[in-house]
Amino acid sequence: MRSTGFHFVRLLSVCVVVFCGSAVSAFEPVAAPDPARVVILANSSDPESLELAHYYAERRGVPVDRIVALPVSAAEEIGWPEFITTLWNPLLRAALINGWIEGAYSSKKDLLGRLKIAATGHSIEALVICRGVPLRVAHDATLIDEASTPLNQTPAYRTNEGAVDSELAVLTLTGAPIDGFIPNPVFEKEGPDASLLARVIPVGRLDGPSLADAKGLVDRALAAERDGLCGRAYIDLGGGPVDQGNIWFAATATALAPLGFEIDTDRDPKTLPPTARFDAPVLYFGWYEWNVTGPFLAPDFRFPIGAVALHLHSFSAATLRSADKNWAGPFVARGVTATVGNVGEPYLEFTHQPQLFARALARGEPLARAALYSIRALSWKGVVIGDPLYRPFALDPATQWEHRSALSPAAEPYARIRRMRLLESAGDGPGAIALGMSGMRQNPSLPLALTLADLQLAAADASAARRTLGVFAILTKWREGDRPLILAGAQSLARAGNASDACKLFERLFADPSLPASFRLPALAQAVEAARTARDFSLASKWQAELTQP
Repeated sequence: MRSTGFHFVRLLSVCVVVFCGSAVSAFEPVAAPDPARVVILANSSDPESLELAHYYAERRGVPVDRIVALPVSAAEEIGWPEFITTLWNPLLRAALINGWIEGAYSSKKDLLGRLKIAATGHSIEALVICRGVPLRVAHDATLIDEASTPLNQTPAYRTNEGAVDSELAVLTLTGAPIDGFIPNPVFEKEGPDASLLARVIPVGRLDGPSLADAKGLVDRALAAERDGLCGRAYIDLGGGPVDQGNIWFAATATALAPLGFEIDTDRDPKTLPPTARFDAPVLYFGWYEWNVTGPFLAPDFRFPIGAVALHLHSFSAATLRSADKNWAGPFVARGVTATVGNVGEPYLEFTHQPQLFARALARGEPLARAALYSIRALSWKGVVIGDPLYRPFALDPATQWEHRSALSPAAEPYARIRRMRLLESAGDGPGAIALGMSGMRQNPSLPLALTLADLQLAAADASAARRTLGVFAILTKWREGDRPLILAGAQSLARAGNASDACKLFERLFADPSLPASFRLPALAQAVEAARTARDFSLASKWQAELTQP
């Protein structure tokens, strides 16, 4: 393994069901969530937490009397006694008094100090946990139950460390053990019945390195539901230490395919290289590094509005207060709209499965319910960061295209590309090409030129592709983040039979003194092939010599 974070111990004999694809239109429409049934949890001792709670209530239309403000620790980690007395019991009592959880209760408590209840159900659409509420419950060896249970027979699960959010997802359960995890009753259940839904509460957290970051999760969710997602999808599936995870990520690409986004899949054992195309990553699924790396570290990197990103790692959400440590916090700081992660070692089987998460989102499920669908274990390590009501695909592609005038000039080409790919998949290649050509006249862009040229090459019209790619031939300046696009343009020029202009583009790329070796060397290998194709053997020899020099 390239990281010591994951250890794969199997408690159960798990049969993993891989989603092999079905058209999004085959799913029944999912009803929009009801904000009037949301409960918001905030830290009354933290003014910013209270501000965020009221901000969310106003933006989503949640009644303010559904804000539960409790005086809790400002630390990200608390112990079990404090969790029970300041969070579990007060929240449970408020939910019972207000009728959000139905059932009988008394002042009696269990051995851990939790209120005893006999819940018959709940009407909570989602629990929103605001920044300022603790994130983790620390392991307490004194609370380990010595009784012989399957969990206690496996040392790896002999822990009561957990995510606050995952613990509160089972608030309706009485006397549940805190060692190990509780099997999620709605895991991989499409349209679960009322008896299953009554046993679990969807939870999402508005959190991040700053209050502004947390508020941004709300604003971007609402904007994306209004305008739809504009961008591309990226699957980085080669980096993990276990084949099962790679199978999941491959199935994620299949789950996303009917949505019409262009999908780049990287199978290299390392995370995405500097030369990888990574423009407008509105969907990202990958693994497996301890801390944020690769294209996310570019100085000007920002996710597109509405972006959903998942980087699978044992400690991806161990803290949310850092813009550089782990993954979840850095993602939020860089403008993600939704992500999931782990506060501690979950083991592979009991983290959010990316292919199931993608499948649920694709059929229109809100974020928190999609996350529940994709995870086997509750009262465990998983956490969902983002507005739990957020539906990335609330707007269908046809409606998004109909209202494209509302999109920014930078976003419109990606909505057009999505429309083109959907036309192509429906068998209307000429229509897709015509749409691309009109786009190049009205609002030309490098990504659109690449897609249009690809379609023209597929239609065996290399001369048209060369004309389209002429936009690359005249480029003299570009941003640092556009270098992979320039590289892709050179490759497309060579494929279209214009290796000479491809070489000129490579020359302009290599003339940049700030071009790092990590980008220059793999690009040189491609440039050598282009020069040979152009029969410019002098240039090929020059680049080959640079490539092979110590």
